Amino acid sequence: MSIEKTRREFLRSSAVGLAATATARALPVFGTDSTAQGGEIAVWVTSERTRFTRMKGMQWRAAAAQPSGQGIVLNPEKKFQPILGFGAAFTDAACYTFSQLSASVREQLFHELLHPAEMGLSVCRTCIGSSDYSTKVYSYDEGEADPELKRFSIEQDRQYLLPMLREARKANPDLFLFSSPWSPPGWMKAGGSMLGGSMRRRYIPVYAHYFLKFLQAYAEEGVPIQAVTPQNEVDTDQDGRMPACIWPQEYEMEFVRDHLGPLLEQQGLSTKVWILDHNYNLWGRAVAELDDAGVRKYCNAIAWHGYVGSPEMMTKAHEAHPDAEMYWTEGGPDYTSPDYLTDWAKWGSTFSDVLRNWCRSVTAWNLALDEKGRPNIGPFPCGGLVTIHSETREITRSGQYWAFAHFSRAVRRGAWRFDSESTLPEVQHVAFENPDGQRVAVVTNVGAARPAVLQMGKLESEIALEKNSITTLVWS
Repeated sequence: MSIEKTRREFLRSSAVGLAATATARALPVFGTDSTAQGGEIAVWVTSERTRFTRMKGMQWRAAAAQPSGQGIVLNPEKKFQPILGFGAAFTDAACYTFSQLSASVREQLFHELLHPAEMGLSVCRTCIGSSDYSTKVYSYDEGEADPELKRFSIEQDRQYLLPMLREARKANPDLFLFSSPWSPPGWMKAGGSMLGGSMRRRYIPVYAHYFLKFLQAYAEEGVPIQAVTPQNEVDTDQDGRMPACIWPQEYEMEFVRDHLGPLLEQQGLSTKVWILDHNYNLWGRAVAELDDAGVRKYCNAIAWHGYVGSPEMMTKAHEAHPDAEMYWTEGGPDYTSPDYLTDWAKWGSTFSDVLRNWCRSVTAWNLALDEKGRPNIGPFPCGGLVTIHSETREITRSGQYWAFAHFSRAVRRGAWRFDSESTLPEVQHVAFENPDGQRVAVVTNVGAARPAVLQMGKLESEIALEKNSITTLVWS
């Protein structure tokens, strides 16, 4: 039986409702018939009437002498940042949720989400110990103070996380994994609990060895981690409602500069360190940390969340440190929102903004949860990129899933973003050139249906943008 037939049968059985099933089956396999021939532009659309469906192609023609003013102007010669990829988080909760599927259904779902010929999600996050989306609160060395880390163990992760990550790597061997702690062990913190509180300075050297043990243990399990952040959301303790930890700026700098960075170098590990892992509005803190030459010796990357501030703040950080790499590491939908299944245009706009402000990757929050956003030991109503219903095991796909399809199915690792400009209201756009020279533009329309003109040098083509839609355009 062919992969495509198997995948379509899986999607048919797992989607909820006739319309959802029909649109899920329409997903094409990029890399087979996805590229346009000659002067044709291949077109895929998600809108109120369709889900990532291939539409009639467009043709390039000689541009009009007078621009229409309704255009999106492309300049492939003006390039910005390379692209690492797209993905979501393999939290303990997500991995538990995946484990509830049969092995055969899970294999097909992982193929859909991760395989390079399908969604191709390739930059995914894991947690160092528990987050708010875990089956329980745990660290790798909980209890009384243990500065020699004699109790260190990743045994809890062997239940759900590690088996699912190994299966994920089979679906996509080029999976890039980065990891973040929500809290150090309680004994390393003021207050002695993983819930809230702040880091104790005297345990910073020990914590670097805790990271090293984590990286070594995961590598021994066949799950290498390519990057780490010192702390998820360094500037909040979430009022003690969940695993969290405040890290003053000077503590994070000391940790990276004097302990973690030198230790990784000494051990010959190539694991990257990304600082901040918090909201746009803390861009000044990130700049100040990278101003320190000692920090910059071991870290030249910033991880961002989009809950507070605006994406343009990442460009401020880029202007201060043009060689610093930017990664968007968290953001997910609210399952209680009435448009949870249809908010693709909101996420398409978000992803476009992120990528237009120097980010090299876009990683959402939980890859999968149940219909009530569970398992969840915290206070937030997050939904998964996909929902696996707890009673029926039916699978539904969020609006964020469909937004990702328009990027991850067309934009390859190693692509470069190039310039796109427009004054069209309520229209967001971003463009890329893949390593093989294929070009991609993703256009999101959050408003009413409208015409537009795609312009590139002496060529142009008309495009009809449906209301509340995302359109992916691919040409050679």
